[in-house]
Amino acid sequence: MECSLRIAPQICNSTLRGLFCQSLNGPVLTLMLQRQWKSILALLAISPTLIVNALAASVNGDTKSCKATVYLTFDTGSQSQAMLVANTLRQHHIKASFFLANEKTIRGDYSLDLSWAPYWKDLVDEGHTFGTHTFDHVYVIRDLPDGRILVKPQFGAQAGKELAWTPQQYCTELHRVDERFLQLTGHTLDPLWRAPGGKLTPQLLKAGEACGYRHVGWAPAGFSGDELSSEKFSNPDLLKRALDHLRDGDIFMAHLGIWSRQQAWMPENLEPLISGLEKKGFCFATLREHPAYRIKTEPKY
Repeated sequence: MECSLRIAPQICNSTLRGLFCQSLNGPVLTLMLQRQWKSILALLAISPTLIVNALAASVNGDTKSCKATVYLTFDTGSQSQAMLVANTLRQHHIKASFFLANEKTIRGDYSLDLSWAPYWKDLVDEGHTFGTHTFDHVYVIRDLPDGRILVKPQFGAQAGKELAWTPQQYCTELHRVDERFLQLTGHTLDPLWRAPGGKLTPQLLKAGEACGYRHVGWAPAGFSGDELSSEKFSNPDLLKRALDHLRDGDIFMAHLGIWSRQQAWMPENLEPLISGLEKKGFCFATLREHPAYRIKTEPKY
């Protein structure tokens, strides 16, 4: 039976599953909790705060049906906002999708170093979706007449160099993230990828498809603007634009940290964006549940 309350998994998996995971209305659940409060705490050995939060979610209508769905996606970056993103998603009990590249972080390491394994493992355990963003954050420049693709890695041994890659070389680059993710978490990626900057060429798109990855862009209203100049595009303006224009089925994109923006988008806007959309009746899901990406296929290497 699906749990009708957005509460911690340890409750729904406990011996009191029947109490918490039936479709009870707020008043009925309140009465049951009042009568069995001490026995519940003794049996579960959990914090009263957890139960209070669960009760509040029910009473406040957290079980209402969704009017629309938005798909939050996050690309790696400086990782300055990585913990904020993870904690905000936990607070709202929602799932998102992450696109990973091995990017330099504010800690002086790289986002797919072993030091980041606990972070990615926690997100895997919480049920999020993961795709490849190319290992060295490789930008495409243009297609070449001979079928190769001109690219420019941002990181790695070839950083800053223009390279002519075959489709198979690009496929290998996509797969490098999958291999590292497996080493870090024990899990493989979903067969999804996002080109750095969202820039595609016909040959690049074919290269990704040939090795089993489906490209994921974002909706026009789903561009967070976190890469834009904060002097020209203020956080309140960007937040308003998203809340006004996001529609059912839209994919939203932001980064886990941006080096260039003076006033970071995430601390000021992520919580209000999620709360604002929830108030409008939006729910959130991973790309595994998106109609265009629901069917999973194994990558062909």
